[in-house]
Order: sequence, then C-alpha cells, then structure tokens
Amino acid sequence: MASAISANRAELLAIANAVATEKMIDKSIVIEAMEEAIQKSARNRYGAENDIRAKLDPRTGDLRLWRVVEVVEEVEDYFKQVDLKQAEKIQKDAKVGDFIVDPLPPVDLGRIDAQSAKQVIFQKVRDAERDRQFEEFKDRAGEVITGVIKSVEFGHVIVNLGRAEGVIRRDQQIPREAARVGERVRALVLRVERQNRGPQIFLSRAHPDFMKKLFAQEVPEIYDGVIEIKAAARDPGSRAKIGVISHDHSIDPVGACVGMKGSRVQAVVQEMQGEKIDIIPWSEDTATFVVNALQPATVSRVVIDEEESRIEVVVPDDQLSLAIGRRGQNVRLASQLTGSQIDIMTEAESSEKRQKEFVERSKMFEEELDVDETLSQLLVAEGFSELEEVAYIDLAELAAIEGFDEELGEELQSRAQEALDRREEGNREARRALGVEDALADLPHLTEAMLVTLGKAGIKTLDDLADLATDELIAKKRTEQRRRDGTVNRRASRDEDKGGVLGDYGLNEEQGNEIIMAARAHWFDEEPAAEPELEEAANAESSQ
Repeated sequence: MASAISANRAELLAIANAVATEKMIDKSIVIEAMEEAIQKSARNRYGAENDIRAKLDPRTGDLRLWRVVEVVEEVEDYFKQVDLKQAEKIQKDAKVGDFIVDPLPPVDLGRIDAQSAKQVIFQKVRDAERDRQFEEFKDRAGEVITGVIKSVEFGHVIVNLGRAEGVIRRDQQIPREAARVGERVRALVLRVERQNRGPQIFLSRAHPDFMKKLFAQEVPEIYDGVIEIKAAARDPGSRAKIGVISHDHSIDPVGACVGMKGSRVQAVVQEMQGEKIDIIPWSEDTATFVVNALQPATVSRVVIDEEESRIEVVVPDDQLSLAIGRRGQNVRLASQLTGSQIDIMTEAESSEKRQKEFVERSKMFEEELDVDETLSQLLVAEGFSELEEVAYIDLAELAAIEGFDEELGEELQSRAQEALDRREEGNREARRALGVEDALADLPHLTEAMLVTLGKAGIKTLDDLADLATDELIAKKRTEQRRRDGTVNRRASRDEDKGGVLGDYGLNEEQGNEIIMAARAHWFDEEPAAEPELEEAANAESSQ
C-alpha cells in the first residue's frame, strides 16, 4: 500500500514538472492548479456546500485534504459549522468563534471527476501560459522579430514566434508578396494586446518603422546613433523615402546608408521585396527639406503656409510629371515625409495664380478704402492682403512706404477701420437674420463672421454650441490631392474632408476650449439657482 501511495505521489510531481517544463511556466502554478482540481473533485464527493481545501507538498508529493468549519453554540449550517462538543473531538482546545480544520480521507477520482480535474488544470495552465506570453512580448513593440509562417487564414499570415504566435494582417503585408508556409519571415512587432482568447501579437512588414529597423541592422552608424533617420514614408512594395542626418560632420549620412556599391541599401531593398528607396539628407529648414524630398525633380520656388501646414512648390513645366510621380507617388511620399500638404504647380500656373490674387486684392482695397487703382496696387505690392493688416499695422511702417507720409497713413488706417466696422455690422445683421442668439456674441474669440458661419450650420443657441466637442468646432479641414480619370489635376484640385464648423478661421485648441466652456457655463449657473426654490418648497411643506 505504501509503495502505491509513493508511486502516486511521484506521479503527481512528475506530471507537475513535465507540464511546467513544456509550457515554460512556474511549477507552483501547476501545483496550484492540481490543488484546485482536487478541491473541486472533493466537493463533488463530499458536497459542494463544504469549504474543502487541498494541499500538495511540492517536495514530497504528500497530499492533505481537509474542510474548514466554524465553532458555534447552535449549528445552523451543518456543512460549515459544528457545535463546541463536536469541535472538541476534532481539536481539544477549540472554543466558540474558532475556525478549525477537519481532516478528510483522500478521495479516489472517478472517471468523471478525473476529467473535470483535467479540465481545471488545463485551463489554469493555459491562463498562466497566456500571461507569460503577454509579459514576454508586451515591451517588445517596435522590435523586428523573426518567425516561421505557420498558416495563411483569410489573407492574414499567422507566424510562429517560438513561444507564441503573431499575425501579419492583410493591410500590414507588402503587396504582391507571396507567403509560403514554412518560410522564415521578419516583421516589426506593431503592438501587443491582451484579449480574452489570449495575447494578440500584431506584426507588420508595411510600416515605415520596419524599414527604419532594417537600416539600423545594416548600417552600424544608425545603430550607434551617429546617423539618425528623422523621417520615413513608404508606399509598401513600390517606393519609399527616408530623411537622414549625421551628428558627425565627417560622415556623409546618405553615403553611409547606401554603403559600398550600394550593399547596405540593397540588403534592405531585398528584404522589402525590391521596394525602391530614396535616401534624402534631412534639413531643419523646411524649404530645403521639401526640395530634397521631391528629388529627382528640380524645384524653382517653395512657398510655405505654416498656419495651414501647406507647402506650395513651383517647378518648371518639364519637371511637373517627374515631381508628381506615377499616380502621384512622389509628391505623396514627400508630403508624408515632411508632414505637410504639398501642392505642385508649374511656373506658368504660379504666375497666373499670383496675378489673379493681385487683381482681386487690388480691387478689394480700391472698393473698401475708396482709393484709386494705383494706390491699391501699391498696397498689394508692399505685401498687404487684408484690411486688418492696413488698419492695425504700426503707423510708422505704413508711412515709411515710398510715396506715403504720416497723413496718408492715418487716413488709410481710418478708412480701413471704418470698412471693418461696416463689414462687422453687415455680418451682425446677417447673423440676426439667421436667428443666432445675441448671447453667442458675448462669447470669447467669436466674431460676427464666425457667428454667421455657425448660424448657417444650424448652431443658433448657447445649448447648440455647448453640445459640440472642441474638434467639431475648430478642426481644420484637411485636403488631399486627387486623380480624376487617370490623370493628375495640375492645379492639385482637392476634395475637402470634413472638418470643424469654424475650421477655416484658424482658431487653436485653447481658444476652442474656451469657447465651448463659456457656452456651457449657463448649465452650471442654473443648478445652484434652483436650490433656494427647493428649500422654500420644503419649508412650506413642513410648515403645513
């Protein structure tokens, strides 16, 4: 009998050791799972109402089974309570209020109990394995990892990473790349998420950071931090651009990335299935960087609109198609690289645009300021484009213009301010005609022109405005260069994406928040005002 018991003990410990080694988890977790399974089986045998505990010695394999009962004067629950007389038979010094241990004989697991215990152990071990996988990979986002393709399911590639599995979703694969089961593959760990079915490791071969990491592996100067990749953009499987800078003036960043006879860049290109890579010197000067980013096209002039985060690039007529690239690829990658929208136009188109703007602004000054054509054109030639610029510029600067004096400057500023007042009054009348409340005019940062725009959008009361989120109010409308009928629109015609109601007025986030909070202020003012009325009503009711 003793040998049978020792065999069972040895078998339990052997199972625990084998499972812990195979699943690469702590042996104590397996022991705990076994104890939980034995407790469950014992409750099935002795009754689920009992508080039964099991303890398996991890060194000797000894198994102890007991139930915990409370000593009471009068027994109400015979499964979890005993009276003092019965308790003294189990433990001599027992007294009322104590919790004592009532040893139980070992149970023989039947077929059903054994199956149930097996499920408990498997579940516990599976949960521990998932926790281990998550802990192992949670901090590895951004690393390049190597695995073996296990299967392809609905276009998604399942990769065996050794101790876990990752997935390269269809949109994170390099287009037209064939995934063959059993092949080794390198990918970027995009993110790791804890989900009900276990940790999900999302991989990518299309992300720009994958290219960055590949260059770091091939170029020692990047790995050491001497050369830095400041920006990267990809059209996966076709073309990519990276902007590099050297922190050591004696090292050429482009040459270091290309390598002897292109050896370094070719290693990256091969891993990315022949994707062509343009290596561009990065510059803090935006205009210089844009010129570099649009290579191999030649750029004549760059005009930067920092408020709109838009860059207008003028190129010679014969360089237009080269600057835009096949299907707009070159300018699209350059836009991603610089983080700004780039509009490409020829010198002829740029000249036509400037001439049109010159005529429109001259006409506006001529009508609003009631001046002759020569004077209005002179203002435009000096860089004035809005009435506000004339009205609020320092008088000395205005008077310093050739042909101007202080008296003329004062007169122009006076007329500009009168024109602005007329424009504001016109907007005020339009706003009231739309039914926009006067209360909105008291809010900070809002002009009458903005209130007209709000009214046209159906926002006419404080509550209407207060219901908006800040982004819905001020988010700038982003535009994107489109192709029509297979040809690029040479004027970079754009379809506007949905933006905030006041997205065209240049309000920043702080101003937007102030407007929204001011519109909501009356919500909070109304609550305290109701309290005295409630108090009076309560007093009147109590007096009755």
